[in-house]
Amino acid sequence: MTTRNEAAELAAALGESTWTAPRVRPLDRRLAVDENSVERGLASLVLTVVELLRQLMERQALRRVDLGDLDDDQVERIGATLMALEEQMTQLLDYFGLSPEDLNLDLGPLGPLLPTD
Repeated sequence: MTTRNEAAELAAALGESTWTAPRVRPLDRRLAVDENSVERGLASLVLTVVELLRQLMERQALRRVDLGDLDDDQVERIGATLMALEEQMTQLLDYFGLSPEDLNLDLGPLGPLLPTD
């Protein structure tokens, strides 16, 4: 049984006398990474997930209020908690120099991750 050396055949077809495999070597230098952009990118990703969860919790709370599942005290606590979380999100966005639009990932054909209304 003979094995076919496609690389050698291609080299011969291109007029090369021989083919040698490229030498793989480790990176000669480290990648230059801007610490601020990495921090901002990670913050953006984490805050996007937090904002998505915050909006889902808010919708769920509104649904439960509309259904009458909650008493007045629970409605007050949920409202205060959601407002405090929204305020914290605003402070974190300011701290990292992000806007709410930075958190709305474009999912291509599916559209934006977060509702725009």
